Amino acid sequence: MPGVLFVCLGNICRSPSAQALFEDLLAIRNLDADVFVDSAGASDYHVGEPPCRIMQRAARARGIDMSAMRSRQVQPEDFRRFDYIFAMDRANLDDLLWMAPPEHHHKISLFLAQAPDLGPDVPDPYYGGRDQAERVMDIIEEGAQALLAHLLKTEICP
Repeated sequence: MPGVLFVCLGNICRSPSAQALFEDLLAIRNLDADVFVDSAGASDYHVGEPPCRIMQRAARARGIDMSAMRSRQVQPEDFRRFDYIFAMDRANLDDLLWMAPPEHHHKISLFLAQAPDLGPDVPDPYYGGRDQAERVMDIIEEGAQALLAHLLKTEICP
């Protein structure tokens, strides 16, 4: 079973949203038992906190409840445990490559690598309003669909 980890700076906006949206896509297709999904932050700024309110609201509007999720920081064992580690932006990518042992660098990439038309980075909605949160959720949803299509071809149903 492949493991997928989504990483943003504090694990309260983008990465928990990616986790929740991706888990929802998997569940809709009855694939939730075929992929292990989690999220974490590159920093320890918000460890133990729930996702930010604007992203929870945007997720609820899509029928997804993120209220039980809690932030955690990337741990050394994550680099061994997960097959795919997706950074939400280039700064997080740099952080992950700095933190990871070199033998795990091949697992780390930008989340939007499978959806290059969306750009390299998922914008950080932390200081934005409701419109920014909805825009970010749209980007993450498109990226999650592209990632699922990739995993279906390479891991789940090759």
